[in-house]
Amino acid sequence: MSRRGSRRRDSGLPPLPANGLRIVPLGGLGEIGRNMTVFEHAGRLLIVDCGVLFPEEHQPGVDVILPDFTWIRDRLDKIDAIILTHGHEDHIGGVPYLLRERPDIPVVGSKLTLAFIEAKLKEHRITPVTTEVQEGQRRRLGPFDCEFVAVNHSIPDGLAVAIRTAAGIVLHTGDFKMDQFPLDRRVTDLRAFARLGEEGVDLFLVDSTNAEVPGFTISEGELAPAIETVFRTGAGRVIVSSFASHVHRIQQVLDTAHAHGRKVAFVGRSMVRNMGIASDLGYLTIPKGLVVDLKALERLPANKITLICTGSQGEPLAALSRMANRDHPIRITEGDTVLLASSLIPGNENAIYRVINELTRWGANVVHKGNAKVHVSGHASAGELAYCYNIVRPTNVLPVHGEWRHLRANADLAIRTGVAPDRAIIAEDGSVIDLIDGRASITGSVPAGLVYVDAMTVGGATEESLHVRRTLAEEGVITIVCIVDPDTGQLSEKPDFLAHGFEPDAIDFDTAVPSIQKALTSAARENIQDLDQIEELVRRAVSAWAHRQHRRSPLIIPVIVDA
Repeated sequence: MSRRGSRRRDSGLPPLPANGLRIVPLGGLGEIGRNMTVFEHAGRLLIVDCGVLFPEEHQPGVDVILPDFTWIRDRLDKIDAIILTHGHEDHIGGVPYLLRERPDIPVVGSKLTLAFIEAKLKEHRITPVTTEVQEGQRRRLGPFDCEFVAVNHSIPDGLAVAIRTAAGIVLHTGDFKMDQFPLDRRVTDLRAFARLGEEGVDLFLVDSTNAEVPGFTISEGELAPAIETVFRTGAGRVIVSSFASHVHRIQQVLDTAHAHGRKVAFVGRSMVRNMGIASDLGYLTIPKGLVVDLKALERLPANKITLICTGSQGEPLAALSRMANRDHPIRITEGDTVLLASSLIPGNENAIYRVINELTRWGANVVHKGNAKVHVSGHASAGELAYCYNIVRPTNVLPVHGEWRHLRANADLAIRTGVAPDRAIIAEDGSVIDLIDGRASITGSVPAGLVYVDAMTVGGATEESLHVRRTLAEEGVITIVCIVDPDTGQLSEKPDFLAHGFEPDAIDFDTAVPSIQKALTSAARENIQDLDQIEELVRRAVSAWAHRQHRRSPLIIPVIVDA
C-alpha cells in the first residue's frame, strides 16, 4: 500500500478517556480532495465523508486516490455509520472501496446524496444499508448524537453535522457557502449555527477552500447574464462542460438553452446518470421535449444544438478531452462555442489549458473562468467564514478541506475573531486530535498516505512503479519474443514477455498467447510473408488484449523469429 512522504508515524497513541473524543482526518488536509474524518468515542467510530482525490500529471495510470484505511481496518466492526455531507466525488468516491471491506456499514445522508452513492455502488455490485436524513433532524448513531443542518453548496442537499458526545459538541460544516439567493432557495441555516453556538461548540471543523479569498462568494444566480451571452452570441453549437454533479449550474444551462430554442443532449456516462437521478427526484427541472438523444440532435442545424458533457478538469478519458484530441464521435468545428462552467482544481491547470488550446486549434471559441464570469465557487470566502466564527464562537477550531495555505488562512481568520491562537489547530492527514475537558490538541498520528486505485487493483501501485510509467511514455512497454514456424504460423514455444511499467506478478501473460496465435494463424492463412506486417498483426492483438484485460495501452514491441 503506497503512502505519501516519509512522515513519522507514532506506533502507539495515548489512551482516550471515557469522556474524550478522538478526531482523525484521514484525508482532506493539505489537499483538495480525499475528504474523510474519523471520530472515536466510547470505543465506537463514526466516519464523516469518504472521498477520492483525482490524480495529477505525475501520477500516470492512476484512476483515483483513496484515503488510507489502515488505522480503521482492524476495527471495521466498531464503525456505527458513514455520514455523507453531500454528493461530490471528493466526499463520496471512496465509499465503494470502504464498503468492499465491510458492506453493511450504514450510510447516512440526504436524499440526493444517497441516490448518487447508491448508483455508484450499483456499479460496484454493492447494495448499501442507507438511512436518509433531512436538515433539522437528529439521529443517534451509537454513542454519537448527530444533528443535521442545511448548508448551501454547488450541489443540492448539502448538510453540516453537529455531533454531540460526552466530550462536547463538534460542528462539521462540510462544504458550504452563504449564498443568500440560491437557485433552490435553500440557504445555509445560520440560525441553527447560532443556536449551536449558544449551546457551546467545543470544536468547529470548517471548510477552508476559499479562506484566502476576501469578501463574500457571489450568488450562483449571477452567472445567468454570462451564460445567456454565450447562447445569444454562439453562431453554432454550444458545448458546455461541467462536473456531473453541478445540478444548479446545469439547470441554468437548460433554462437558457430552452429560452433560445435549442435542444440539449447529455454526453458522458456519469453526466447522463446523475442528471437522470436529479430529474427523477425533482432537483432538476427539464422542460418537456428539451433533452433528446445524440442521434436526434445530429439532424438539427448547429445553432439549435447544445451538448452538456464532462471533462471540465481536463480528465483524459472525459468527453471534452476526447473531443479536443479528436478521439470522440463529436467533432469540434469552426463556429462551435465551448463553455467551461466549473472551477479550476489546483493541480489540473496544465491539463485544462492543454484542452483549451486543442479546442481552439479546431476552431472553437472557448469561454472559461479566465475570460468571462461563468463560474462561482461553492465555498465560503473569508467574509463568510468570519461571520460564522462570530455567530458560533467555538472554543477550538480545526480548519479542514484545503491545501496548507488555505488551512493557515482559515486559522488566522478564527484567531482574528477571538479564538485563542493555541485553540486554532492546523493539522495534517493522519493527525490525531483529542478533545478532552473542552481542549483540543494533537496527541499523535496514524498512517494516512495515498492509496492508488490503478485499473482493477487498490493499493498495488507504488511511487516506484509510477516513476517507471512516467519514464516509459506513461503507459509502460511490453516486448514479446515469438519463435514461429514460418510454414504453419504456429508458435514453436511459449512466447517470452518482457514488461516494464507493470506491477510484478500482476499480469498473467499466458492469457495473451491465444490472441497472439490467432494473429499468426491469420497471417499464415492470408499468406502474409512480410515480417513487418506480421509483427503489426501481433502488436494489434496484444494491444487489444492489454486494453481489454487491464485497461492499459502500453507500447507493444513484437519480435518474430523463424524457428
